[in-house]
Amino acid sequence: MLQDTQTIRFYQRITDAFVELWNRGYRTDDMRMYLDGYLASLRHSNAIEPYLIHRLEEEATRYLYDVSNFAMTMTQPEPEHDYY
Repeated sequence: MLQDTQTIRFYQRITDAFVELWNRGYRTDDMRMYLDGYLASLRHSNAIEPYLIHRLEEEATRYLYDVSNFAMTMTQPEPEHDYY
């Protein structure tokens, strides 16, 4: 579980980006590459401690591979058709 506020903000940005990418048609392999690039930029910028980046990677990977996070939901119920 993430507890550092800055790390939580990064996690929220990553997961929001995952959902946006999913809605635009990208799938797991593409999103994994996005995550790898994001984490590499955090490592190079020294934005947060390396152990926090590792925890962030674990949590973001868990989110990415949990299929329930990308389940398609219907926003409107389908109309019922009465055929007589």
